[in-house]
Amino acid sequence: MRIARFSIDGNVAFGVVEGEPSDSKSSGGPVLDIIKGHPFADFERSGRKIPLREVRLLPPVLPNKVVAIGRNYAEHAAELGNAVVDDEGRPVPPVAFFKPSTSVIGPGDPIVYPGFSSEVHHEAELAVVIGRMCREVPHERVPDVILGYTCANDVTARDVQRTEKQWARAKGFDGSCPLGPWVETELDPGDLGVMCTVNGEQRQLGRTGEMIRSVADLIVHLTEAMTLLPGDVVLTGTPAGVGPLNVGDEVAVTIEGIGTLTNKVIKRG
Repeated sequence: MRIARFSIDGNVAFGVVEGEPSDSKSSGGPVLDIIKGHPFADFERSGRKIPLREVRLLPPVLPNKVVAIGRNYAEHAAELGNAVVDDEGRPVPPVAFFKPSTSVIGPGDPIVYPGFSSEVHHEAELAVVIGRMCREVPHERVPDVILGYTCANDVTARDVQRTEKQWARAKGFDGSCPLGPWVETELDPGDLGVMCTVNGEQRQLGRTGEMIRSVADLIVHLTEAMTLLPGDVVLTGTPAGVGPLNVGDEVAVTIEGIGTLTNKVIKRG
């Protein structure tokens, strides 16, 4: 099931996406069946359906926090000169950092190039959307706390990341966390294709099966330390191939079984 958050006539709602974007020529495209309530509890479909093309898609959730994982793909870690094992061959603990709620934007929203950076990079990632409050989740219970999955772009001011010890500004600036286009609730995250294109040119191509730590491993690790709330988002790392974004670029993140998240980079006005 694909659940989208959208705006129409000034009202915000959730709806179940029916149909595929590729069907637009033959059948008018997907429709949204508006749901009663919200997706973090039992809900009913209203039966009131609206063509997807008539609404503005919003970020699929408004997270209290976005918890991101760095260096979870060995090739990406290598391209930035970071080790994933220590001198004795033991795995290095995952690097976790926060992106604030103000960094979140939705599909089609502009990425505003930050004035304090001259080297902004794309990072295509699978995002996990938490469905219920959870703490100290055992491995076997991880599926119970996940609502679903969406596409993410961990936009990064790479020059700032290199020069500042904390990554708060480099990865937390406004608009640095595009999410969308919707949450897919019925998906096995074990081996999904992850691709990023810029102006139609492929930049990143990998599979979630290449992650050093699985989705379940990451949820167990994070909830040892913190409570995750409904709507919180966990970014799972990016495959190799990260690269620069420039004003005017259109960047798209596509994840197998979910869809495509597209945003354009603009100059700050």
